[in-house]
Amino acid sequence: MITEGRGKVDFEQIWQEGMKDWSGRMPERMINDTLEEQFWAKYIEKNAGKEPDPYAEGIFKIIAPFIAQSDTVLEIGPGWGNYTFPLAKHVEKLTCVDSSASMIEYLQRKCDDDGYNNISFIHEKWEDYNKSEQYDIVFGMNCFYRIYEIKRALQQIHTSAKKLAIIGVTFAPMRPHYIDLHNKFGYALKYPRRDYIDLMNILYELDIHANCQIVNLEKTYTYNSYDEMIHANSVKLLTPNIERAQVEEAVKNYVEFKEGRYHYKHQFKAAILYWHPSFT
Repeated sequence: MITEGRGKVDFEQIWQEGMKDWSGRMPERMINDTLEEQFWAKYIEKNAGKEPDPYAEGIFKIIAPFIAQSDTVLEIGPGWGNYTFPLAKHVEKLTCVDSSASMIEYLQRKCDDDGYNNISFIHEKWEDYNKSEQYDIVFGMNCFYRIYEIKRALQQIHTSAKKLAIIGVTFAPMRPHYIDLHNKFGYALKYPRRDYIDLMNILYELDIHANCQIVNLEKTYTYNSYDEMIHANSVKLLTPNIERAQVEEAVKNYVEFKEGRYHYKHQFKAAILYWHPSFT
């Protein structure tokens, strides 16, 4: 039954279609490496000194028991370092691969400032990574958003891991005020176009049978002004000619004003996919 069903759906094509925006076009950042690098350079300039995202601690608690101190670990797309520095404290040697020179420079500076001497960096896009070196653990969290040839990228993770491959993505239901706007006023919504299940399906096509663990998380979005809060909570509306008063009515049920700022608490999830390459 399972064998007969294979080949009828091209899950990589579904992934690639999900990379497009709601007008059916590929966003410029997805295909323009220069623009992507500019984005991260500006992000670092704006967020210098930023602490890791609080929810990352909950995810790290899930993956840490899988990783021994003696393991060599490769992290794909470390980004801001949410998991990089907890990993560095957990293992003897960590190698990070990232496509952004700006991010690598930032992480290297942080290593120097904080005394980390067990982290090395490779400036390369994972989809172009073709080294034969293997690591005990290969790990990547929220690092797939620009990868078009996702099947090849996942296969590379598989062949690069000796003991265990761990990948993950965060995902969330629509914030509840959007559902209220849809139900009460008929607004069309920009639902997520890709999800962890797409990765599971592509792994399945590759004959890789991954385990999946769902982690419940929470994040509070904080806004310095009322206008900022209303704008940020309108971006998922696909319907043109948005009525601001309707957005304000919906949002007020979920936002708390405290100490001069607006706070919106939202529950979301992470999917952690992991497999032993020798057992698949």
